[in-house]
Amino acid sequence: MLNLKKPLAFFDLETTGVNVAEDRIVEISIIKLNPDQSEEVLTLLVNPGMPIPKESSDIHGITDEKVASSPLFKEVATQIKEFIGNSDLSGFNCLRFDVPLLMEEFLRNDEDFNMKNRKVVDVQNIFHKLEQRTLVAAYKFYCNGDLTNAHSAEADTRATMEVLLAQVERYDELEEEVGALHDFSKRGNSVDFAGHIVENEDGVAVFNFGKNKGVPVTEVLKKQSGYYSWMMDAQFPSYTKKILTELRVDAFNKGLL
Repeated sequence: MLNLKKPLAFFDLETTGVNVAEDRIVEISIIKLNPDQSEEVLTLLVNPGMPIPKESSDIHGITDEKVASSPLFKEVATQIKEFIGNSDLSGFNCLRFDVPLLMEEFLRNDEDFNMKNRKVVDVQNIFHKLEQRTLVAAYKFYCNGDLTNAHSAEADTRATMEVLLAQVERYDELEEEVGALHDFSKRGNSVDFAGHIVENEDGVAVFNFGKNKGVPVTEVLKKQSGYYSWMMDAQFPSYTKKILTELRVDAFNKGLL
């Protein structure tokens, strides 16, 4: 049993593709596990406002016709935000994909969703660190069941929740507290989830790509006047741009720029 101080929202997305900056959500399912172990479920089909590629439909079974009468994300963004509330988050590969893409959708639709006080538990990272498997295999391994409805958002979400609960029961080194699971499951020290900005061993935000890889963000912004504008105009995720802007404003207020 998880020791929860506040709700933990397990969620999964089905999307038009895997490009965090450009693709859109077509289905979202959230299972909110409360401190008293009760559950609340929200599953929504979403019209992405763009054609769903056949290769994506072949995976999750959601077609243009299926979402034609479904709401756009901007029409359900507040509902999703309020359902999650102050919950911490959990998912399977959520740090690299689901969380960044959900943040993109919120930011794209001017919905402020604050991540600063939330813990994120990535069940895939725990699984890979301890067993090296996929979600279907994880469900078989930990829950002794067959995930026959894989790539249905709610089925994947429930499987993820059940796998985490089984992981906590199985491994003595896993604590039942979400903060400890957050620390165990994170991969690296990404500041922006997408991994373009990370913290170095001294806790300083540095770029993690290109010619400035490993260089402190503040140093780059000070010496390369056009770098900020270039990143803001380029195809980086909106959340990366938001974090970069926050770091820039903070450095300016401290007199570092």
